[in-house]
Amino acid sequence: MMGALWLFARMLFVVFYTILISIAAAFAIVLPVGDSPFHEIVRNWARVVLGVFGIRVHLFGGERLQVGQHYVYVSNHASMFDIPAVIASIPDKVHIVFKKELTRVPIWGWALAISPYITIDRGNPRGAMASLEKAAKKIQKGKSILLFAEGTRTRDGKLQPFKRGAFLLALKSGIPLVPVTINRTYHILPKGEWRIKPTDIEMILEQPIVSGSEPGKDAEEQLMATVHQQIAKHYVDQ
Repeated sequence: MMGALWLFARMLFVVFYTILISIAAAFAIVLPVGDSPFHEIVRNWARVVLGVFGIRVHLFGGERLQVGQHYVYVSNHASMFDIPAVIASIPDKVHIVFKKELTRVPIWGWALAISPYITIDRGNPRGAMASLEKAAKKIQKGKSILLFAEGTRTRDGKLQPFKRGAFLLALKSGIPLVPVTINRTYHILPKGEWRIKPTDIEMILEQPIVSGSEPGKDAEEQLMATVHQQIAKHYVDQ
């Protein structure tokens, strides 16, 4: 009983803290000072959320990133906690591509809607393509993008087939793609459950892939297969 009450108290704290951070982030977005303050505010939020729930991220491969270079990061997706994990741990100002439904969440979602992050409407192919075009423009301005290649969280802890969008974006932009493997997040908060379990997360950044291929279905599928293989070799079924 005490354990459940303590968990509830922590969840309540995170809700109120998220509301305050969302308001601060929204102000940072509208001020004409660039997006650095927004990224710092959100990174602090991610670190606090992980810390409150006793979740530690062990990052491997950070030395493979080149300072000043921007990337397309492509990751697997097993838990809601993947989002604060990548924000807190990847040593880059990543612009996450996230599903449009999250913008409907009061306050937090509204801040997301006006943030530098990118929404994607998975139920609207034309809208999804427009989101990728928006992401491509950010890359052209020297921004890094992160996409969850499976499109949604796994339901069984196993690595799912990848969607082509991330690989189309990488080929169109011509910048290096970094495969990201996240392990041991599935059991923190499986889809459809509410109990949050403290654990240690393993995050592996693979060697950036530079593709010389022209955009096209064959090149996209080849790059997708390569990245799926690289993530799968590190991935631990959960």
